[in-house]
Amino acid sequence: MGPGTVLGMTRIDKNPNGGNTAVTVRGLVKHYGETKALDGVDLDVREGTVMGVLGPNGAGKTTLVRILSTLLAPTAGEATVVGYDVLRQPRQLRKVIGLTGQYASVDEKLAGWENLYLIGRLLDLTRKDARSRADELLERFSLTEAARRPASTYSGGMRRRLDLAASMIGRPQVLFLDEPTTGLDPRTRNEVWAEVKSMVGEGVTVLLTTQYMEEAEQLASELTVVDRGKVIASGGIEELKSKVGGRALRIRPVDPLELRPLAGALDALGITGLATTTVDPETGTLLVPILSDEQLTAVVGAVTARGITIGSITTELPSLDEVFLSLTGHKASAPQDAVPTDTREEVAV
Repeated sequence: MGPGTVLGMTRIDKNPNGGNTAVTVRGLVKHYGETKALDGVDLDVREGTVMGVLGPNGAGKTTLVRILSTLLAPTAGEATVVGYDVLRQPRQLRKVIGLTGQYASVDEKLAGWENLYLIGRLLDLTRKDARSRADELLERFSLTEAARRPASTYSGGMRRRLDLAASMIGRPQVLFLDEPTTGLDPRTRNEVWAEVKSMVGEGVTVLLTTQYMEEAEQLASELTVVDRGKVIASGGIEELKSKVGGRALRIRPVDPLELRPLAGALDALGITGLATTTVDPETGTLLVPILSDEQLTAVVGAVTARGITIGSITTELPSLDEVFLSLTGHKASAPQDAVPTDTREEVAV
């Protein structure tokens, strides 16, 4: 199978919560000897959305992608993509998916255009359609000027864009992106993000694994957090933030000289429990930790009682980095699941 695929006949499972479900996973297990890369994963990805899969190194993210893209057979459990079973219908499934792995997989001896044309022909596009599609994607990914150069002369960012273009040759309905922007500079990363958003706008469903919290916030409509092969949390970004708790109230007095006296007064009142108020002189604000609506009301009342003129008051949820750390006990780090490299006997056929 090439990095991309051709559209075929489609059967999509209905999502009981409304809308369509493009990817359904139930009780997915994958063992490597005594190691459980996946240990009973359940997952639903709604059609036309981006599902972000987060987790520390070795959590099982790449293993999940390999199974869903038919490159690995699960030890147990079930998974379907647009209605096709990953074990029983791999050939049909490959016609409706695209895959971009952690590292660019283009042929460096071939020119960029030749890479895309070759993949198009391997995917049964006519010569005319393969040429047209290659030209279209090279322009879309700002690679037209380098189209006739060998891929070996491309920068890392250019190779990644070419790899992503290759995964789209067949206009896939579901696209699996496994750490797609690892090692890219900010400008190229933004370009990739823009393309992913454009694809989703056209109806493509994306399952994205990433270690970049900013990437997850930019692209994903829902998140699934995995650790040690298990799903430990799932939901929308704001939902996960609220589950973790730790809201903060940011207060900006009109008079910056009121900052420290106000912080001392709030701490003395003990409204926020054991947590202390933080003074941020650069922004002229106080960051007051709160755990309940009652505490929020008490803080606002205490500020009002002191007769302090307030420029602004806002509530803030934890950052996604803080959510990740709270849920997994790990900071987000460089990608790469710890799985055996030789999995040839595992490939579904």
